[in-house]
Amino acid sequence: MIVVCGEALIDLVPSVDGRQRGTPGGGPFTTARALARLGIPTQFLGRLSTDAFGQQLRDLLATDGADLSLTSFGPEPTTLAIADVDPEGHAAYRFVIDGTSAPNLTQQMVPASLAPEVSALHVGTLGLVLEPIGTTIAALVDREHTRRLVMVDPNIRPSALSLLPPSPLAGEGRGGRYRARLDQVIAQSTIVKASDADIAWLFPGLDFHAAAHALLACGPHLVVVTLGADGAFGVTGEADAEVPAPAVAVVDTIGAGDAFGAALLAWLHDHDRLNRKLRLGRDELRAALEFACLVASLTCTRAGADPPRRAELDHVSAR
Repeated sequence: MIVVCGEALIDLVPSVDGRQRGTPGGGPFTTARALARLGIPTQFLGRLSTDAFGQQLRDLLATDGADLSLTSFGPEPTTLAIADVDPEGHAAYRFVIDGTSAPNLTQQMVPASLAPEVSALHVGTLGLVLEPIGTTIAALVDREHTRRLVMVDPNIRPSALSLLPPSPLAGEGRGGRYRARLDQVIAQSTIVKASDADIAWLFPGLDFHAAAHALLACGPHLVVVTLGADGAFGVTGEADAEVPAPAVAVVDTIGAGDAFGAALLAWLHDHDRLNRKLRLGRDELRAALEFACLVASLTCTRAGADPPRRAELDHVSAR
């Protein structure tokens, strides 16, 4: 079982007629759906609204097969992300957060212990930025990282960081507390999955190879950097590998990074490698990255965060 902890929200995405359409989103929400669609036992630990959008999010998770026994529900309106998509299909976001559901996951809503069958915990994205959910996730990782594999996907959104109050410490800026929290979670994680944009924010001036090795030195056993259409790079203490992405007709890239992370965990689950002391040889690392790139690429071929199901992958492999 994999527990995915974080936010679920609605992406408002422009359609061809110029109007905005609401589509389900949020990095952890999409990760949980992608894992469940790949046949991996998955629980979603987050806060959903009881409004119409929240019911939609709940129904989609349940339909895809995610377990909602750790999910809490409340009257706050659903959190919104307003997506601006450029001609290449890349999305930038503005957020409607104050008083909404996603940030409102408190420590009291988290069980005192996770089930024995839980082998991995996935965290990241807005969940590490906002409060009280950020404190909740950091405490959960601190409690669980010696017991099971933890994977963090920073998925850094500068537009969300701008919503933070200024730090009281001189020189820290608005992202100071967030960076300290993220550094702690990275040090306690087995896997860090970061985009090239995350790397540019975390390590200005370093190329992704050097930055990946710098992250590895912080404590994780595997660091993966996604490179969009150029594929992905991964490094462990024993090996490194870089793989290309399959060439596809891109509709948009919404949810592709989340699908990649889910597929990486799915590959590790399928090959009995979900262990906090993870070790991968070069061939295993390459195979895991290739599978994750395939899942992410297929996600890019349709609008919104709509990751593929296992049967679709079997069909692609059979061609």
